[in-house]
Amino acid sequence: MQDRELDAFDLKILDELSKDGRVSWRDLADRIGLSFSPTLRRVRRLEEEGTIRGYTASIDEKRVLGSVQVFISVTLERQVKEILTRFEAKVEGMPEVIGGFLISGSSDYLLHAVVRDLAHYQAMLDQLTTIDGVARIQSNFAVKSFIRRSAPLIRETGS
Repeated sequence: MQDRELDAFDLKILDELSKDGRVSWRDLADRIGLSFSPTLRRVRRLEEEGTIRGYTASIDEKRVLGSVQVFISVTLERQVKEILTRFEAKVEGMPEVIGGFLISGSSDYLLHAVVRDLAHYQAMLDQLTTIDGVARIQSNFAVKSFIRRSAPLIRETGS
């Protein structure tokens, strides 16, 4: 991967693709104000450099998992590689968990999960508590979501 400065057209491409990854190359070129061939070359370069890692579908979590968003802080007994690896492997197999982070601070992990209801959450919690090395779990339920992005808000440097 090359550390190359992104110019205004690169940033426009990234912004448009983050909004609609299925946009046609011709429509993308029109939206960013560049002709078709240079636009396609830029997209291919951004893919080759790893700036664009892939294209995914945005899934409606409510239809698949449920509408209750929960953020779960997990503290382990100890932070040793074996316990961390085992915990991460177990959590990766839990479909309710849509995001997981090893964090600094008073907890070791922050998990973002989506469940149908409290009974579904309790079943998921029962799974978490059986993982060897888990010392403490604290959960916070989202009351309202007001920002949901698939990618960071992209702005030109200096804006």
